[in-house]
Amino acid sequence: MLILDRKENQSIMIGDDIEITVVNIKGDHAKIGINAPTAIKVYRKEIFEEIQKANVEAAKVKPADIKDIDKLLNKKKKM
Repeated sequence: MLILDRKENQSIMIGDDIEITVVNIKGDHAKIGINAPTAIKVYRKEIFEEIQKANVEAAKVKPADIKDIDKLLNKKKKM
């Protein structure tokens, strides 16, 4: 892990197009700003972990469950 010391309004660059700026420091909290291309997804770690967990759970769906969902959707379309 690389550890850098930064003050308010100072930045670091990751590659050529990701800039991380320390926006504010108050007590033991730091607010950071991230400037990255829209193709780069940026999440708080706890949100990223929840997304990964949901993806694993979604991958456990059985083909029979998908057929049942398809039947329900087709039934609603006919109504």
